[in-house]
Amino acid sequence: MSTMLIAYDGSAEARRAMAYAARLLVPTEVEVITAWEPMHRTAARTIGMSGLHQAEWVPGAEDDDPSYSKARATCREGMELAESLGLTARAHLVEAETALWCAIVDAAQELRPDVIVAGTRAMSGWRSLWQPSTAGSVLQNAGIPVFIVPPADEPEDSGE
Repeated sequence: MSTMLIAYDGSAEARRAMAYAARLLVPTEVEVITAWEPMHRTAARTIGMSGLHQAEWVPGAEDDDPSYSKARATCREGMELAESLGLTARAHLVEAETALWCAIVDAAQELRPDVIVAGTRAMSGWRSLWQPSTAGSVLQNAGIPVFIVPPADEPEDSGE
């Protein structure tokens, strides 16, 4: 029996990773996780980097948070995709206390899958220094196998 945890964010890369994993890994159990960050944390981090004063946040307002609503819809989409690929899955919506990769690793420690599946945008150069890869951070910190699927090759532009 193999259990697979799929990190699903709704991106083309996440959809591609799920499709490859369904075909190549043939799991018996699937956990689809969508990690999300509350809007107040995103705003606080941005404001904190600017040096401006941060406003107080009122706890318990997740239902009104656009990030939460988007994450619920994304998780639902991930479940629909899993079913269309012939997978029977359970959905998990996880609030990130710090970084998104931490939420994925924490969920893996709780759910104890055999493998974590993630897509990657495969950033390189300077951009990768400022925006570390979620998939790369999961790979370095999960302590279990991680199946990372690269983005599809872009078709070459034949027009001149």
